[in-house]
Amino acid sequence: MPRFALKIDYHGGPFSGWQRQSHAPSVQQAVEEALRRLQPDAPGIGAAGRTDAGVHATGQVAHCDLVRDWEPFRLSEALNYHLKPAPIAITACAPVADDWHARFSAIERRYLFRLIARRAPLTHERGLAWRVPHPLDLTPMQEACAHLLGRHDFTTFRASECQADSPVKTLDEARVEAVPLEVGVEYRFTFRARSFLHNQIRSFVGTLERVGAGAWTPDDLRAALEARERSRCGPVCPPDGLYLTGVGYPDDPFG
Repeated sequence: MPRFALKIDYHGGPFSGWQRQSHAPSVQQAVEEALRRLQPDAPGIGAAGRTDAGVHATGQVAHCDLVRDWEPFRLSEALNYHLKPAPIAITACAPVADDWHARFSAIERRYLFRLIARRAPLTHERGLAWRVPHPLDLTPMQEACAHLLGRHDFTTFRASECQADSPVKTLDEARVEAVPLEVGVEYRFTFRARSFLHNQIRSFVGTLERVGAGAWTPDDLRAALEARERSRCGPVCPPDGLYLTGVGYPDDPFG
């Protein structure tokens, strides 16, 4: 049975997250239903990461098994036809080995968080970025990000319901840059690691925002990290600005 890797782009606003749920629409459900329009008995699909409700993706990766050996472009076109009008698109498709797995074959995940500092409410970017109404200072946020790099026990930045076996993770990239807008400033937080804990990035950004606002110092964030206590975390920010932008593999199936 041929296996295919799918690169998936979606707006997370209408969905309860990636994972199929019995009581609410999910991205997984929408993609599986599109696959079953092509093959009624198509099995469930696996994904590189289970994004939460309201979280977006520009580079989610999943794999599916089908009886027919589809030409990849035609498969992606057929799926996009059946996904309409949901805000989901298959942007790439490639055949992969039978033992290739979107989650377990991955060696890194990349995320972007978009925060826009401006007094006025968002209009065009509503639901696509987190707005704060006050200015932020970039330099202390960059200094605080440096404390997160490397291998740490991230208990402070881990949701209480997280099911990971260990809070110890290695963060390979943590940076923030500022992009001036016509109205306000957009702050783009980039994080890269082999895997992340539940709500880890939203916990990071909510805490870093407090640093940028002057309520915390970079050393306060470092002390919170070293405390390994969830109660020491800053506010957890909303999901609107979070994007899964890419998944890395030893050999990129999409070339």
